[in-house]
Formats: sequence, C-alpha cells, structure tokens
Amino acid sequence: MSYSVGQVAAFAGVTVRTLHHYDEIGLLVPGGRSHAGHRRYEDADLDRLQQILFYRELGFPLDEVAALLDDPAADPREHLRRQHELLTARIEKLQKMAAAVEHAMEARTMGIDLTPEERFEVFGDKDPEQYAEEAEARWGATEQYAESQRRAARYTKDDWKRLQAEADAWGRRYAALVAAGEPPAGEAAMDLAEEHRQHISRWFYECPYGMHRCLGEMYVSDERFKAFYDSMRPGLAEHLREAILANADSRD
Repeated sequence: MSYSVGQVAAFAGVTVRTLHHYDEIGLLVPGGRSHAGHRRYEDADLDRLQQILFYRELGFPLDEVAALLDDPAADPREHLRRQHELLTARIEKLQKMAAAVEHAMEARTMGIDLTPEERFEVFGDKDPEQYAEEAEARWGATEQYAESQRRAARYTKDDWKRLQAEADAWGRRYAALVAAGEPPAGEAAMDLAEEHRQHISRWFYECPYGMHRCLGEMYVSDERFKAFYDSMRPGLAEHLREAILANADSRD
C-alpha cells in the first residue's frame, strides 16, 4: 500500500511543502511514483518520516537528522535506544520546568512573588505558604480573604521584609510582657493586642473587633496557631487571646 503526499501530510501533521522539501534535499525520498509522476509513500517511508519528526521535535537540524538516519552502523534498535535516552532526558527537564512553574503559580496565588533566596531572607525557616490550601478552603469565599490576596499581590520583597520585621518586633515585646507577669487585661497587654489587630488591618484586611475576638479564640483552639504563639513564650497564645478579648470589650 502506498499513500499520496496529501495523505501523508494529513496524518503526519506536516505540510505538503515540508514533504516536498525533504524529498528535494534527499532526507525523505518517496519509494514510489504514480503513473502521472506524483509521489507515493510506502510503509518504509512512513517509518523514516516518524524518525525524522522525532529528531526534529528534539531540536536536531536537518543535516544532523540525515546523518543519524543514514549511519550505516545504526540499526532500528539503536535508533530506538537513542530515542529512549533522549526522551528520558527531555522528560526530566520538562518535569523540572513544570515543578518550577507550579511553584511560581503557588507563589503568585498567595501573592508572594519572591525567589527562594528572598523568601529565606524575609521569612527565615518559616514557610509563608504552609497552610495556603487550607486557608483558601476555609476562608476563600470571604471578603477578607479576597482583600488579603489583593493586597499581598502588590507587595515587593521590601514590603514583606517590613511586614515581617514589624511582626517579629511585636512578638519580642509581647513575649517580654508575658515574662514580666503583666496581666492580659492590663493596659500594656491590651495595647499590644490593639497593635496586633492594627497590623492585620494594615497589611492584610480590615479586622474589626468582632473578627479579632474570633482570631483570638482560634489562636488557642487550633494547635498550630497555639504552637506558633507559644513558641515565642510558653502560655503566650492564651494570654494573647485574653488580651484581645479584654481590648475588644473595652473599645466596643
């Protein structure tokens, strides 16, 4: 069975002009001709075309493709082995590229458009995206989550550094307050609770006192938040919750 140039072009996904060019340079000379002199491609020609298209897909120039296919020392199994090696290398490269793109997509989703080096510079060993999927699942439909995403998407590395420095400084002062035995309902603790609320409003979303109360309860009920605040000073999570409640009660 043989095929016309139009048929081959259609099922190989190339143009008729390309096949004519391959014939003219001797890369793919059809094995037959019709009575009218038209090109007719046989099964062996299709096998060769498949090899050509494979190497072209990997970026080989036509002269190198011809050299590979016309190598008298190479049999079909050698071509298959070489193609397998090339494909394996290509797959590994594409997987790395896909992982890099996926990482960038996650960063963009959270509005954290930083290189790994910049992230470490800003956040240290803390991962700002550790609970990204959970946060979206829990609060993704809320106005506050949407506002947080809009703001974060505009932040530069310097913005993140200022945000983090502000949070770290607050944490040191609150830890010192707890160490000094200041009561949660005292003026100093309530002032720091108010700073905490304003930090959220300034950097992420407007946080009214009712919402701040809910956050305070979550800092104790969610073990991960509790562990985060207690890492600053044992007992700090519950102390902060009580200070948030006292501050909100005094200002409502």
